[in-house]
Amino acid sequence: MRRLTTPREEQPLLTAVASAEETALRTEVVELRATNEQLGRALASRAVIDQARGMVMALAPCPSDRAWDLLVDVSQHCNIKLRDVAAALVATTKDEALPEPIQRELRRGLRCLHLADRR
Repeated sequence: MRRLTTPREEQPLLTAVASAEETALRTEVVELRATNEQLGRALASRAVIDQARGMVMALAPCPSDRAWDLLVDVSQHCNIKLRDVAAALVATTKDEALPEPIQRELRRGLRCLHLADRR
């Protein structure tokens, strides 16, 4: 026959279960906050990258996918994050100078686009 537990015996069990659930909830909240911050940064970066892509499309002129590829190439050749390359390019609209390595690679990429269009 199964023995029933008394309320005094049940309390530590209930506390342990509640504590485990609370820990799981806290962990989930921390993970969700981190994800939320990451998505916020991604959205902000995306807007700047899209602005830079538009600038490249106006400079080249070229389609959106080719402008994207050019920005990625500049980023990789300069070993600078894409969002930082884009931010530097967009900052030129506020009279900020484009860093020399980015400027050099952007010129090279634009020349390649122009040569490809002539073929």
